[in-house]
Amino acid sequence: MTETLRLAIPSTGALEQGAVRLLAESDAAVSRVNSRRYTAEIPSIPGIEVIYQRQSDITTIVDSGNADLGVVGLDRYLEARLEDGETLVVAPDLEYGHSRLVIAVPDSWLDITSMYDLADMSLELHERGRDLRVATKYPRLVKRFLNRRGINYFSMVAINGALEAAPRIGYADIIADISDTGNTLRENNLRTLVDGVAIESQAILVGNGRLLAGSKAKLDLTRLLLERIEARLRSRSYLRVTANVKGSSETEIAGLVLRSPELSGMRGPTVSKVFTNDGNHWFAVQIVTRKRDVLRVVDHLRALGGTGTSVTDIQFLYQSECELYRKLVENLGSSAMGTNPC
Repeated sequence: MTETLRLAIPSTGALEQGAVRLLAESDAAVSRVNSRRYTAEIPSIPGIEVIYQRQSDITTIVDSGNADLGVVGLDRYLEARLEDGETLVVAPDLEYGHSRLVIAVPDSWLDITSMYDLADMSLELHERGRDLRVATKYPRLVKRFLNRRGINYFSMVAINGALEAAPRIGYADIIADISDTGNTLRENNLRTLVDGVAIESQAILVGNGRLLAGSKAKLDLTRLLLERIEARLRSRSYLRVTANVKGSSETEIAGLVLRSPELSGMRGPTVSKVFTNDGNHWFAVQIVTRKRDVLRVVDHLRALGGTGTSVTDIQFLYQSECELYRKLVENLGSSAMGTNPC
């Protein structure tokens, strides 16, 4: 029987939307019968089953072996993962879902602007007979951060609802929560300490190392998925610039372009003959360049007499090997080396 690779993605929210969008852009679109069904497939890669799960559960699901791969926020992964578990990071940045786990205090605390100030305050509170109360859904990460910043006298307050209300109702003194724009904090009269960022987070792809290392079929399916995702993410930073340049030969045109190596493409220009009726010798020059350098490349080609310049998006940009897959196989160790097709 053919083995199935199970990919868990968040069932709701921005991380779910981002995952579905990235997969679609990577020619791995998810086909889901309806929003009430919690399993789906990727028709372009037969053998992958998508399962929709709460983001807070995905790390545990992958760790326990109930899914082979999972899309999750780095914050959730670091909070929930088992220290000696089987889960490892397969793709460290899927380029969406960026946020920060921050320490926020009431606006009325005018003298508390830094973690150093907060450490002093926690010590004062402790000397008065009580600890600083911190409301958070990330006790593991927050405890480590506070300890590193010299804050040892505090207690964690569990809360299921909105954390932002905790200081106002007297349930906690401060909060530690995920923030994107900071608007929600400001609307609730809270502010982030100047050095109060515990971690920077983004969407990542994790996998169960034991399951992947033990199955060539699952590892092959993982490579197919990673190849597409990596090529898509890489392509976002590049554009293709094409212009017609008059000259005597491909060699001459290439030499002129290469006089500015930093503007001549990833490996150099592609030059090909253009067939015209005007009796002139025209050549099409194609350069794949980083987006930030596009106008400089256009000017470079203009200086060579280039005309009819066009700039087009690149959907996929593959290198000689899939870096994500190579690193995955290295992390899995010798048990998986024999299955590496790269």
